[in-house]
Amino acid sequence: MAGRSLARFLAPLALVAFVIALFMVVTSTQNDPGGSDAPNQSGGTTPAASPTGTAEKPKGRRRYTVKAGDTPSSIAEKTGVPLDDILRLNPDLDPQTLSPGQRIKLRQ
Repeated sequence: MAGRSLARFLAPLALVAFVIALFMVVTSTQNDPGGSDAPNQSGGTTPAASPTGTAEKPKGRRRYTVKAGDTPSSIAEKTGVPLDDILRLNPDLDPQTLSPGQRIKLRQ
């Protein structure tokens, strides 16, 4: 074993370290709502204080365009709008027939 290069031992360790680092990066971006295509749940603004000192409600999106694989509950989670509100605002919404491109109401 005296003739073996140090690189023959370090190469597998480097590969394992790379795989672990890649796994950590991928899992951290899946949990980061700002790093994906998911919309900002606060509507992109933070509540502003009015002259009376009370916080104003942030304005969110009025409509959502359905993407492939969306369900009413996943839309509620992505947008921060309660599922009950989505179902109430869209009485003709059938979860079985959602199609990409379909627009649904999120608020009035």
